[in-house]
Amino acid sequence: MAAVLIQGVKGLIAALLAWEITSWWLPGQQEYTAVATALLMVSAPTVHRSVTQAARSVGTRAAGLSLAAAVVWLLGSTAGSVAAVLAIALFAGAGGHRSTDSRLQVVSTAVLALTVAAAAPMGHVVALVLATLAGAVVGIVVNALVLPPLHLEASDASVRELAASMGTLLGDMARGLRERQHGDRAHTWLEQGRHLEELVVQAHEDVHRGQESLRWNTRCAVHGRGKVPAHREALHALHRVSFQVRGIARTLADNVDDRHTDHHLGRLFLERYAATLEAAGQAVTSFAALSSTAEPGRVDAARDRLRQGIGEAAVWHQAMTDLIAHGALPEPGAWHVYGSLMTDVERLLADLDHADRLTAASARPRSGAASAA
Repeated sequence: MAAVLIQGVKGLIAALLAWEITSWWLPGQQEYTAVATALLMVSAPTVHRSVTQAARSVGTRAAGLSLAAAVVWLLGSTAGSVAAVLAIALFAGAGGHRSTDSRLQVVSTAVLALTVAAAAPMGHVVALVLATLAGAVVGIVVNALVLPPLHLEASDASVRELAASMGTLLGDMARGLRERQHGDRAHTWLEQGRHLEELVVQAHEDVHRGQESLRWNTRCAVHGRGKVPAHREALHALHRVSFQVRGIARTLADNVDDRHTDHHLGRLFLERYAATLEAAGQAVTSFAALSSTAEPGRVDAARDRLRQGIGEAAVWHQAMTDLIAHGALPEPGAWHVYGSLMTDVERLLADLDHADRLTAASARPRSGAASAA
């Protein structure tokens, strides 16, 4: 509700400023064009986006105006002028220099300019582009100076949701293996693992928007610029981990469908692997807190939980590796299943450990700079 109210106030400010500014020096009713453009720019999700949208909007309108002016100068305001505009647009499109949307905007602006030019001097058409430029400038300025948007919370929430979903799935698989319920639940785990890709895509969008919202943002001095890179590094690590989680779920589902009884997993392996997945799930969940905007003390506590989880999982992993190497497991026919599951959890732990060391190394210079300040 607060965000909607802030956006409404910013839109009102931009609309009033655009109207007043254009009413001073532009002829006709160009205030409406300026107000519409200002509202579009001030509604952009980031300051950077408002600038790029403004440049694109003004550029396409200027190109359309130039095209219309050239056609009117050569052919006049006739039906043949519209045909010439379309022919030129098709020829330019064949060269592949502009996207389809950009060409359509240029053509529509040119046709509109031809329509206006038929009933008014070309100066009124030029005023249309100037009004667009004025509205774009007003929208950008208001968006940049009046509570410019930041999306760090959404970025942090997406990373946390992805980590929590993977941690929950790993913990659920651990309980299922310990209680010998994998035969009934393996395919459910597989579906949940596939759903992780949707969360990864959403998290990438939110983290990218969060990083973009810091560009040219006057609030960066208050909120800091180092948090979004932490989100990005955490997301990259979690994305890699999601491959291993899905791989574990897929292997368990395939093993359930395997009709060879000597390929089924034994009790000793299930118990030890369940302990590994449980520790890995706790480590994944703790890892997300390292990219959080929380206080440094909470981040340090999360890092301690992460290191403990990685350590416990590594101990169980080494114990199982020794059992497999010495042939102590009573189901030798399932060696390929053992190998696949062990490889996935080994890579999972390696990704978490590598990402944690990177984030810890990148945090040290900031901490030193903060203390010096």
